[in-house]
Amino acid sequence: MNNIHPTAVIDSSARLGSDIEIGPYVVIEGDVEVGNSCRIASHAVIKRYSRLGSGNMVHEHAVIGGSPQDLGFSDYATYVTIGNDNVIREGVTIHRATKKDADTRIGNSNFLMAYCHIAHDCVIGDRVIIANNAQLAGHVEVGNRACISGLVGIHQFCRIGTLAMVGHNSKVTQDCLPFVITDGFPARARGLNLVGLKRAEVSSGERMQLKYAYKLILRSGLSLESALEELNGNTSPYVREFIDFVRETRRGFAHAI
Repeated sequence: MNNIHPTAVIDSSARLGSDIEIGPYVVIEGDVEVGNSCRIASHAVIKRYSRLGSGNMVHEHAVIGGSPQDLGFSDYATYVTIGNDNVIREGVTIHRATKKDADTRIGNSNFLMAYCHIAHDCVIGDRVIIANNAQLAGHVEVGNRACISGLVGIHQFCRIGTLAMVGHNSKVTQDCLPFVITDGFPARARGLNLVGLKRAEVSSGERMQLKYAYKLILRSGLSLESALEELNGNTSPYVREFIDFVRETRRGFAHAI
């Protein structure tokens, strides 16, 4: 049984699951899907082409599915796809994708704090924390369990790696390495995210392997190709992810000071 406030405006074509709560003055447009057990607080707006899984909490004045802020956009069907059990706090904005039939994707169990912005074509993994007023430009990718602090600005097409930590008020113009703290204006690598790694129950042995890879790539003075060659035989899955991330960069990555 759904609990829908009488002042909510819901298009007849919206598809609602069960056990949903919808508060006062909520607007849900047509061609929207809202999964079971979602909670949508007062004055939130879920715009057309938005797809929400189950167990999501959308707080007051959040806007999901707004048109992309892209001068080349034509008004065709593009999407926002959100997984399960996310918390989307007050005033968050999530824009749909730019290209036809593409989507902006949010995974599962993420915590998006007040007034952060997720632009068109972003891809957010699982268990990500994005703090207040962080701003993600278009096509940004964020790996699982990354943490982006408040007032961070991230340039379009940048990647934030798995279990990365981006410090408060940082200016991110290049990729942020997985398992690493990146901080500053402009952002620079500061060391391994040891607290995050421990919370993720990464073993001390694996942390030592990552520490070795970090020093070799960022502190040894070797060329990048020589450092990567030194790590080629390393079998740690964390180091392999670290290496793959470096090799796949298109914008370069934030180096150490």
